[in-house]
Amino acid sequence: MSIREVIDKQRIQKLFLCFMMYAVLGWSYEVILETFIYRWGFRNRGVLFGPYCPVYGVGALTFILCLGWLMRKKEPKWLGYVKPVLIFLGCMVIATLIELAASYILEYATGAWPWQTYADYKYNYQARIALSTSIRFGLGGLAFLYAVQPFFEWLLAKPGKRAINIISAAVLVIVLADCVYTFIIK
Repeated sequence: MSIREVIDKQRIQKLFLCFMMYAVLGWSYEVILETFIYRWGFRNRGVLFGPYCPVYGVGALTFILCLGWLMRKKEPKWLGYVKPVLIFLGCMVIATLIELAASYILEYATGAWPWQTYADYKYNYQARIALSTSIRFGLGGLAFLYAVQPFFEWLLAKPGKRAINIISAAVLVIVLADCVYTFIIK
């Protein structure tokens, strides 16, 4: 096995683990928002049985892949003031498009999507996306790229290759079992 293959395999494993960590963070955000802010009570906000919302993982990976280069880029001092605005707008647009696509996919697969309450928001499109949530996604993307992702990269740099292999395999088995349970058995 070449060094490039090992690096790519480890990068894919770490991206998968980031995906799952963000899916869990997204689920936690949704549950906290619904339980404590809106006071609607606890309800599993994910499509799957486990405590994760895959759409947040998709959004996070898309942020990393689309905007990560901008985060790493060394810029002139004047551009340093503009970069957070560009990242905010990029995260806002990316997350809104993902949410729109996810609403159509979930409607096709299940007959509904979990955030149909967007009809109550002043500026919304078919109760699928809303301006206020898009702004929150932009702000969340900023926090994600500037604070959370560097922490996750540091965290994932700690375990060795063998540990990453075991952790990735275990998480993959759990998610696949959850998919079988949710979409086939249930």
